[in-house]
Amino acid sequence: MLKIIPCTYKAACEYVYKHHRHHRAPVGCKFSIAVSDGDTIHGVAICGRPVSRYLDDGFTLEILRVCTDGTYNACSMLYGACCRIAKAMGYTKVITYTLVSESGASLRASGFTNEGTAGKPHWTGVRDRRRDLPNEFKNRWVRRLKQ
Repeated sequence: MLKIIPCTYKAACEYVYKHHRHHRAPVGCKFSIAVSDGDTIHGVAICGRPVSRYLDDGFTLEILRVCTDGTYNACSMLYGACCRIAKAMGYTKVITYTLVSESGASLRASGFTNEGTAGKPHWTGVRDRRRDLPNEFKNRWVRRLKQ
């Protein structure tokens, strides 16, 4: 039986570094959580301010990373829990991104809708030092929270 448990940012980052397919852990967060069967952590979620300053209105939370070991329903549980926590904190919208090659099934199951392609395939700024990121467009997903 899986359940959501608290998780420190440090522990969540360590899990992401060990298990995420194509990203490192984000630089900071508002909160992080994990999903566990009581003995083993099967996934983590890290949430924070929107990376895009245009979306950072004080009422939008971004799910920066979700990483699991493939356990059935772990992703959906994490997305749902992030939204419940965000609502309790007073946020009105939750956003996240996936690569266009990813299906987004867990996001749809958690009540998110696809807003379409966002951004560029890769960072093109002066600080572009990461060459190991996927060179692919992203889909923005959104879930509006009723207060």
